[in-house]
Amino acid sequence: MPTFPIREAIAATPRAHIIRLDLHGEAFPYLAGQAAYLQPRGADKRRPYSIASAPEQTAQNGLIEFLVGTMSNGSSGLTPDLVRPGTPVSIDGPVGSFTFPAHPRERRFVFIAGGTGIAPLRSMLWHTLLAERDGHVSLIYSVRAPEEFAYMDEFQRLADERRIDFRHTVTRAAAEGWVGRQGRIDVACLDGLIEPGATLCFVCGPPALVGDIRPQLMELGVAADQIRIENWS
Repeated sequence: MPTFPIREAIAATPRAHIIRLDLHGEAFPYLAGQAAYLQPRGADKRRPYSIASAPEQTAQNGLIEFLVGTMSNGSSGLTPDLVRPGTPVSIDGPVGSFTFPAHPRERRFVFIAGGTGIAPLRSMLWHTLLAERDGHVSLIYSVRAPEEFAYMDEFQRLADERRIDFRHTVTRAAAEGWVGRQGRIDVACLDGLIEPGATLCFVCGPPALVGDIRPQLMELGVAADQIRIENWS
């Protein structure tokens, strides 16, 4: 397996880090939405993580990005000290069939993420912005508490620039001062985003979210073959 160093490591949430591996000019071809097995030096075993960058971004900057779970007690398998800049990481892949299609007939794309399920959808979202430039892109992002949003500033900036339609919600009691939406994703969250027959939807998150979303999308006129799903526990 090839090994690449961590160029950057950023605490994204209390339980996850963004890490960017420097490919040093080597090729690592992948499709938007795929994953790879990672094993930082010192980790007990390799684990699969969805790639959070788009192939176009990697081709441009030579970095491949992941959102990895990190807990100080090691309950996620990785601790923050294992994902410091400079740490060598063995990488194997890519793997996975949850990918953005090569030539979609639809021109509306809705990405629905729960928790760290945002990682492969960020890859697809950026791929869509960079390769499907005439498409309409929407993102709905659900987490348990406000501090668990990853890439929040980035998504809000894209929304402010009118490049995406961005909606987000927290599912548990929010901290004092939270003024955003609270509750699970429902039909109201999807209002105005779906054009029956012309919308391709991608869903990645915990089984409870996935179980809720499919019937809602079909109720709004999305065909079963236009709903792509990846469970993310």
